[in-house]
Amino acid sequence: MRTPSNQGLRILSIAYPFAAVRTDSVGGAEQVLWHLDEALVRNAYPSVVIASADSKVNGALVELPVVEGEITPAARDRIYGHLRELIAKTVKEFNPHLLHMHGIDFYQYLPADDHRPVLVTLHLPVNYYPSSIFHPRRRKTYLIGVSRTQHRTCPQSDDLLPPIVNGVSLPFDRSCPKRNYTICLSRIAPEKNSHAALEAARKAGIPCLLAGKVFNYPEHQDYFTRKVHPLLDQSRRFIGAIDEPQKWALLAAARCLLQPSLAEETSSLVAMEALACGTPVIAMACGALPEIIEEGKTGFLVRSTAEMAEAIGKVQRLNPEDCLAAARERFSLQRMTKEYLEVYRNLVRI
Repeated sequence: MRTPSNQGLRILSIAYPFAAVRTDSVGGAEQVLWHLDEALVRNAYPSVVIASADSKVNGALVELPVVEGEITPAARDRIYGHLRELIAKTVKEFNPHLLHMHGIDFYQYLPADDHRPVLVTLHLPVNYYPSSIFHPRRRKTYLIGVSRTQHRTCPQSDDLLPPIVNGVSLPFDRSCPKRNYTICLSRIAPEKNSHAALEAARKAGIPCLLAGKVFNYPEHQDYFTRKVHPLLDQSRRFIGAIDEPQKWALLAAARCLLQPSLAEETSSLVAMEALACGTPVIAMACGALPEIIEEGKTGFLVRSTAEMAEAIGKVQRLNPEDCLAAARERFSLQRMTKEYLEVYRNLVRI
């Protein structure tokens, strides 16, 4: 690691250790981290990121080994031990003002010393975390959510800060011509319910592109084999992980984004990205999705595959310009990064 200049606000970001941080990351946590790192560098603040070795960041990258094959408990323990060592070493060398942690498993490698603040963004549903995180033994440990909906589900805690709603890039000034397909972008996992998008598109008689990554968890691999693969055909295709230019192009030309997740979504970056392309969203009414989608204006909220199929037939009534306006007014990346920088300064009092 080439240690950046120690002038200004110095932030050490720590990623979930089993996912790469890149512009084309599948996970929302990794995307948010990438944009915060980019904002720090753009504002001439030193930024160091500890993440898997296949990551590509704007600041300095401290590399964790990439886990090849199945992510077993033994592999987790090995990586956690390595990560704890890297955090201690990097803190000593870089002397950050603040550590910003993004992993669901952050408590496994939370530093014991409490000389500097640690900010933890809770990217996932609250019930995915042990309840003990809301009453940390470590001083100067602060938690922050990514939506108002998620914040309301958190237990009372003196260490919980007001949420910062996620934001996305705004690449289009106007909507693009639409083609005759729907799209679903997601991790391929049981809770994401990806196969429901394929079923809804088939019922509606419209092609569907399913894009995303199947991680090396046994339950994810099994879900793809049993539930997703049997539904694939010439009109319902799995195209795997896609890069950022492909993502924007496919979202912009789609009739709509299908978001069939059954998880209590804390946010949905891909729903925000679809709106930023002028593309309406049809989503299960779970978690924070009702906070993002304006029913009958920027999309539809549904409760079943059949309702999703029915809604596909109604999206052409919606005005793409309303989707663009909602993204500009509520979900800009500039707003999100500005709010995080303000929190950093407040916590370290710079």
